[in-house]
Amino acid sequence: MEFNINTMFSDMGVGAIVGFVTGYALKKLMKLAMALIGVYVLSLFYLQQKGVITINTDKLFNLTNNITQQVVNVSQKVLGILPGTSAFVAGFYLGFKKG
Repeated sequence: MEFNINTMFSDMGVGAIVGFVTGYALKKLMKLAMALIGVYVLSLFYLQQKGVITINTDKLFNLTNNITQQVVNVSQKVLGILPGTSAFVAGFYLGFKKG
């Protein structure tokens, strides 16, 4: 069994880059989902203000809370299936923080 330091560093580099891109993309997707939920709720309140619809606010907030929880759960599931190498995790953290 031969130890090759170049292979080790190249594998770590690839893991870090893939982790960074994955973290960055996941954060952007979560932001997009939350923005869409916000636009949806604001549009409903606008329609209520204009007298077009009547909103049961308790049910609406429960619905948006459920959708938000689903987005968070999906992101947690994605995190659970991603590889756990230290380079990947460090890259993911930096990408998620940067996004």
